[in-house]
Amino acid sequence: MKLPAVTGTLDLYISEINRFSLLTAEEEFKLAVQLKKYNNVEAAEKLIVSNLRFVVKIAHEYRSYGFKLADLIQEGNVGLIHAVKKFDPYKGYRLISYAVWWIRAYIQNYLIKSWSIVKIGTTQAQRKLFFKLNQTKKELETLSKKNPEFSEIATSLGVKDSEVAEMDLRMGSRDVSLNEIINDESNSSHIDFLAFKGDNQELALIKNEEKSLVRRDIAGALANLSERESYIILNRVMADNPKTLQEIGTKYNISRERARQIEKQALKKMQLALPYFKPDN
Repeated sequence: MKLPAVTGTLDLYISEINRFSLLTAEEEFKLAVQLKKYNNVEAAEKLIVSNLRFVVKIAHEYRSYGFKLADLIQEGNVGLIHAVKKFDPYKGYRLISYAVWWIRAYIQNYLIKSWSIVKIGTTQAQRKLFFKLNQTKKELETLSKKNPEFSEIATSLGVKDSEVAEMDLRMGSRDVSLNEIINDESNSSHIDFLAFKGDNQELALIKNEEKSLVRRDIAGALANLSERESYIILNRVMADNPKTLQEIGTKYNISRERARQIEKQALKKMQLALPYFKPDN
């Protein structure tokens, strides 16, 4: 049995999954036992397709977040498949009662990850606020016939006013793709209107030439140093994560003070050969 894919029109997909009949509790139990005991793939497929309609129903609950229903259904289906794999028929409850938590988890995780490059919810409390904010807003609007204040929402949810204000701001600021088409007639995107702040080609070429000359000069100066001096310049003076004098001393079996003296001596030689050599440290 091939699982239906969420492609084409949603009406066609929904019509297709509605062809699969719901399972009785007895049928579901037998199939789940077949899957658990013998890893029966056909049993797993039957358990999945008989519950796909519930995924559609749950996905509809999240349409207000502005995402395509097909994408929400797809994520929910992944959650259903995961639930079927982990379902224990001997616990005494129906599959959908268990699967609903996995379906919601996968859809919510998709929304959180897709909403913004900046994470909307990094804690469990923030994730809960993300999904409760709009619902609570609508409920309070219905009761008071006006837009509720942050303080009213915060009181209803049991959180701070500042937390509601921050989440409201985050939810109102969706990321925009630079490649998104602004005008269909001109086929222009946001990136077309960004000012180029980089160097022009001529200046970039000059800078690359300068860097190449500097690297050549430094290599020549290092060649005139002793092995220990060269090692200290490369691994202590010019390294992103410089070694300590103690580490240098341990490597060459010398004292920390002697390592410092060699470093000072090597720096003098480098600066004589290269007047512009001015290490950060």
